[in-house]
Amino acid sequence: QVQLVESGGGLVQAGGSLRLSCAASGHTFSTYAYGMGWFRQAPGKERDFVAYISWSGSSTSYADSVKGRFTISRDNAKNTVYLQMNSLKPEDTAVYYCAATSRFTIAKSGSEYNYWGQGTQVTVSS
Repeated sequence: QVQLVESGGGLVQAGGSLRLSCAASGHTFSTYAYGMGWFRQAPGKERDFVAYISWSGSSTSYADSVKGRFTISRDNAKNTVYLQMNSLKPEDTAVYYCAATSRFTIAKSGSEYNYWGQGTQVTVSS
């Protein structure tokens, strides 16, 4: 099946930037077309949708809270999905998760995703 591992999290000051990576492995991921999403969960809060990208990369979608600041992209040759985060705010502090979905259309609900990584911590100070 599919295994997902996030990396690139850390501590950054407000207004700074961070680039998250999600490395996918497994024969299933290499064979089938998976859309990919990023979610985040702050302490004591529910997990929220952040961004989505289709297998080809031609379709993307963002939560209103990150639109214009975050950019999702993917490199299928490297089996990797990225989340470029600019103009970071303290409210962006959360554990960020990547996930894979077999749906054709834009997926914004966690229930629509088949596989999940274990998350990477992003902390924005000031």
